[in-house]
Amino acid sequence: MNISIGLARLGNRTAFFGRMSRDPLGTVLYRYIERSGVETGYIVRGAEPSTIALVELSGGQAHYEFSSGTADFQWTAEEVAALPGGAPVVHFGSLTSWQAPGDEVVNRRMAELRAAGSVLISYDPNARPTLQGEAASARAKVARSSALAHVIKASSDDIDYLFDGQEVASVAEGWLRQGAALVVITSGADGATAWVPGQAPVKRPAFPTTVVDTVGAGDAFMSGLLDGLGRRGLATPEGVGSLADPSVLAEILDQAGAGAAITCTRAGANPPTRAEVDAFLAAR
Repeated sequence: MNISIGLARLGNRTAFFGRMSRDPLGTVLYRYIERSGVETGYIVRGAEPSTIALVELSGGQAHYEFSSGTADFQWTAEEVAALPGGAPVVHFGSLTSWQAPGDEVVNRRMAELRAAGSVLISYDPNARPTLQGEAASARAKVARSSALAHVIKASSDDIDYLFDGQEVASVAEGWLRQGAALVVITSGADGATAWVPGQAPVKRPAFPTTVVDTVGAGDAFMSGLLDGLGRRGLATPEGVGSLADPSVLAEILDQAGAGAAITCTRAGANPPTRAEVDAFLAAR
């Protein structure tokens, strides 16, 4: 949801394909999506309750716990069959990609889309140790999903948890061998690094900023990454596969990093508009 809102604020036509409760909290979220300019025609409204996320902030960093058995994760094969609904890009990940019972049908549909080659698939594992538990089991589920994506964005925290002791570059290169065309690893204040097949990695520093909290920063980065690809005509399986110019990749990373930096300056998941990103970069 955060990524769809981030993309809409950056000027993209975006639809949220999500499962939401019909309860009052679900309705609040539904109206928020509407006000954000995201198309709602593909939202599935479920009878189950809304997911509750408890966020603990420590030094500006967010730690999460989520309720279970809720509307978000009860996907059926019939419900996901409508994907991609004409969209040229489909993003998936986070809890829906690994939380039972719906994760199986979501990944199965993504496998069908990857095999068809008709859309660009992006993925962010957004790992949650308190929910996923033992790292080996979580790693297997992430491996299942990452094999389906053309674009993968993950954080260094994801890598630390999922691949204990393994070098970030080794994980990124493994995902490229698995079939990804672009892998980006974000490292908070240390910036972000991108890998494409056959090229040296491109690293960009983070923008200095006053951090209020980091909630939604990763999603804002993901929105900026997809927007950057789209604005350069690269948001297709063939397009992202041709991304070999390090200067273009650096520009895309800077745009995505600007969105994350702006989001960190305000409380909650509140991604920036196109005008805010443009003004931020112009001032640098």
